Amino acid sequence: MGISAVRVVSLPVSDQDRARDFYVDVLGFELVADTEMGPGMRWVQVRPPGSLTSITLVTWFESMAPGSVKGTVLESDDLEADVARLARSGVAVDADIRTAPWGRYVTFDDPDGNGLVLQTTSSGF
Repeated sequence: MGISAVRVVSLPVSDQDRARDFYVDVLGFELVADTEMGPGMRWVQVRPPGSLTSITLVTWFESMAPGSVKGTVLESDDLEADVARLARSGVAVDADIRTAPWGRYVTFDDPDGNGLVLQTTSSGF
């Protein structure tokens, strides 16, 4: 099979400007593109710095309600510092850092209610 990577994941949002600002200003993602695609349609694409995989913040898929995606996993190389930065930015983290066999994590939502997991993976996984 010739599939070699996941390049773009679509995340449904209600307000692309608000979502872009959250992912760029709060989470520290890079803005890859913010381009008009036609009447009432924009391609807003963000990614963690240096990542090959990016997220497009979409409003035009009727079957994808804003806030309906749960479990998008983001990797952190300094979970404690990232959780503190989220708290300073007013993001409500669901609980203290939790430990699982595969690593440590917290969960929180973006402004639309899309559920995000911020984790640090243990070596060996």
